Amino acid sequence: MGAEKKELPPIPDRLPVSVVDAHTHLDACGAVTAADVTAMVDRAERAGVSRVITVADDLAAARWAARASTWDPRVWAAVAIHPTRTKEFGEAEKSEVESLAKESRVVAVGETGLDYYWDYSPHDAQQDAFRWHIDLAKRIGKPLMIHDRDAHDDVLRILEEEGAPEQVVFHCFSGDEHVARRCVDAGYVLSFAGTVSFRNARGLHEAARIVPAGQYLVETDAPFLTPHPFRGRPNEPYCAAYTVRHLATFRGEAVHEVAESVRKTAERVFRLPTVTAG
Repeated sequence: MGAEKKELPPIPDRLPVSVVDAHTHLDACGAVTAADVTAMVDRAERAGVSRVITVADDLAAARWAARASTWDPRVWAAVAIHPTRTKEFGEAEKSEVESLAKESRVVAVGETGLDYYWDYSPHDAQQDAFRWHIDLAKRIGKPLMIHDRDAHDDVLRILEEEGAPEQVVFHCFSGDEHVARRCVDAGYVLSFAGTVSFRNARGLHEAARIVPAGQYLVETDAPFLTPHPFRGRPNEPYCAAYTVRHLATFRGEAVHEVAESVRKTAERVFRLPTVTAG
C-alpha cells in the first residue's frame, strides 16, 4: 500500500468534451523543462484535459509559470504572491508581479487572497496584499484567482469594499451551500478541485449542486487534492477528468453537459481561444 500511495492514478477514459484544468502547479508536479511540461500535458490530453493554467505562489514560481506558458500552446499561466507568503511584500515584489501579470500568456492574477489556516503571514499583511492584487487585476483587465482558506467572510468583505474585478474565480472552492450562494449572487465563479469528490465533503456536494452553468470550473490544484478514490496519491492535470465525472454525478447531469459547461466557462473567463472539438 505504501508504494501504491506514491504512484500516479491511472489515466481515465477520455472525456467526451475537452476541458481546461483551471488551476494546477506544473512545477510542483515535477516539471522543470519544456519537455517535462509537454509530457504532462500530453497525459492530460489523453484524458480530455486539453489545456491547463499553471499557477504561481511566489516570485520564483511566477517567473517559471510565465516562461512555461510559452513552451506549449496548451499551457497558460497565472501569477501572484500566495497569502501565506505576504509577510514581506514590498515594492520590488509588486513591480515584478505586475510586469509578469501583463505578459500575453498570463491569463489571471492569482493565486491571491486570505489563508487563516496557516499562520505564516499576519492577517493584516495578507489583507493589504489581497487589496493590491485586486487593484492589479482591475488595472490590467484580467481575472482574479482567489485562495480562500478559513476566511470566507473577510474575502467577500474585501472584494465588496475594493470593488471586484469583472471576473473573479474562487480557486479550490471550500465553502458550503450558503457561501456558494453568496458568491453566485455576486457573479463570481467557483472552481471545484478533487475535494468535491471526497465522501465527507457534504457542504461541497451541496455547493456543487446549486451553482448554475457558467459559474463553475474544474481544477486539480495538482500535485495536491487528488480525487477519490485516489486521495493521498500524487495528482496531475489529467485527474481533472475524474472531478468532472464526480460533478456530473452530484449535479444529476450528463458528463458531456458538465464538460461542455466547464470548457465554455474557462474560455470566457480566461479569454482562451474557443475549441469545439472533443
